[in-house]
Amino acid sequence: MLIKIIVVGLLAFMVYNLFRALFIMNKNDPNKPPMSKFIGRRVITSVVIVLLLLLGILSGAITPNPRPF
Repeated sequence: MLIKIIVVGLLAFMVYNLFRALFIMNKNDPNKPPMSKFIGRRVITSVVIVLLLLLGILSGAITPNPRPF
């Protein structure tokens, strides 16, 4: 259950960084941090999510649906 909560939190963090980059892209303010900072955080967060899901499946903490239809 803890892995699922962490994954949901990381997904929320990824969406937050996506929208921060969107707002910075639309404002074009030179005093704001670069947009690539937030996009990089989003990419790293998605890599961590994939690794965490793989670790959870391999350890047995997350059981995939055996019959998805």
